[in-house]
Amino acid sequence: MKELKSLNKLTAPKSTMPERIIQFGEGNFLRAFVDWIIHNMNQKTDFNSSVVVVQPIERGMVDWLNGQDCLYHLNLQGKENGRPVNTLTRIDAISRALNPYTQHQAFMALAEQPEMRFIISNTTEAGIAFDDSCKFTDAPASSYPGKLVQLLFHRYQYFNGAPDRGMIIMPCELIFLNGHHLKACINQYIDLWKADLGADYEGFKAWFRDHCFVCATLVDRIVPGFPRDTIKEIQEKICYKDNLVVKAESFHLWVIEKAENMTVEQLQEEFPAHKAGLHVLITDNEKPYHARKVTLLNGPHTVLSPVAFLSNVDIVRDACEHPVIGKYIHKVQFDELMQTLDLPMEELQQFATDVMERFENPFVDHQVTSIMLNSFPKYETRDLPGLKIYLERKGELPRGLVFGLAAIITYYKGGKRSDGTAITPNDNKKIMDRLTELWNTGDTQKVAEGVLAFDYIWHEDLNKTVPGLTELVKKYLDLIQEKGMLDAVKDIL
Repeated sequence: MKELKSLNKLTAPKSTMPERIIQFGEGNFLRAFVDWIIHNMNQKTDFNSSVVVVQPIERGMVDWLNGQDCLYHLNLQGKENGRPVNTLTRIDAISRALNPYTQHQAFMALAEQPEMRFIISNTTEAGIAFDDSCKFTDAPASSYPGKLVQLLFHRYQYFNGAPDRGMIIMPCELIFLNGHHLKACINQYIDLWKADLGADYEGFKAWFRDHCFVCATLVDRIVPGFPRDTIKEIQEKICYKDNLVVKAESFHLWVIEKAENMTVEQLQEEFPAHKAGLHVLITDNEKPYHARKVTLLNGPHTVLSPVAFLSNVDIVRDACEHPVIGKYIHKVQFDELMQTLDLPMEELQQFATDVMERFENPFVDHQVTSIMLNSFPKYETRDLPGLKIYLERKGELPRGLVFGLAAIITYYKGGKRSDGTAITPNDNKKIMDRLTELWNTGDTQKVAEGVLAFDYIWHEDLNKTVPGLTELVKKYLDLIQEKGMLDAVKDIL
């Protein structure tokens, strides 16, 4: 076999574009999501921007990135419009990568580049946090918001507070209203370091308030990461030795809530992802889209898993394609959960359809057991709100969602499936002990009442707050005990 070339700008073409984006984070997600989006914007619009990656913690991957001149391939796999998708794209949106702990001067010099306009981050959920032990004189501050304030203050001073040198900040951390949290942390650091900022304190605080724009965002793409099992085949196909290949699903969605001191139109003009045909939605309110994701992506997962597993089906895709369980999932998704949201029905229909295609991804064997960890807390946040809204709007309980709860309760009984596979629930010890105690009574009435009254899970007594729920849960528990899961599902369709 012919020896593969190393991937770098001498062996592969690489675009040269103005550095307009500072990206805190060099991991798989940002490279498979944001940098892919920017690559597409460069290809299909006049965005013409490259990314400087900043390593947010002391140890990371910037040396690997620079070793390949920040070139890498993205392998997108999934199902779209009923057809499998499996593509390989070389991404060249990143110009260089910095470690601020060893290249502090180069890091701070980013603030002096006049064309810099965007700051994007994914520093994990723990990254957006205020740490009062950080000092302004640290080089750099240990926290991400601290580094950001140091960088922004240097930019403020370097450009004498010029209004057109503010930054648009779009965090991608998996925190609801992440931008709101980040903005609060930045202001805390500005106040903490008031003495260090000196005579510039008031001016800098006003410049940040008026001329920097902190957006909240919702990101959605599953990124498994480096494809260890198929890397040899991929490298043979691309004809390069690429040690930074990243695999992701083909679906993507980025909802960006514009900052309060700008308009939707202003942000669309500056970040024209919609012109590239991408699923990037700029809005004035992220909340409905957060609710949509939790309800229509996470909600069905939570109830399909025990129903599928106890029907001897182990893979999410197989459950969706099953002649009975597939109908159950469709019922929960389209007939029940979708009816509880407040976005236009056409939008919801499209998103729900996309979710089903994601569940049916032919390239991912998603084990249902991996979803069932902590099923009760998941049901409480993902499915119970929809159950209550459905009851309020329709005047009756959603049978699929209630059946899903009965399936979770049955799963927590333990034992073995009909094919001999062990049933091993995994949850908080308090929940596990309570379910064992209830099932040991041998009385499904006591099981239903005891679970629904368990304040540790629900923070309320559902026997009292949701009319008819106790009776329906008991009915389905009995049905599952009597007929087995698969035949019981048939009865509710």
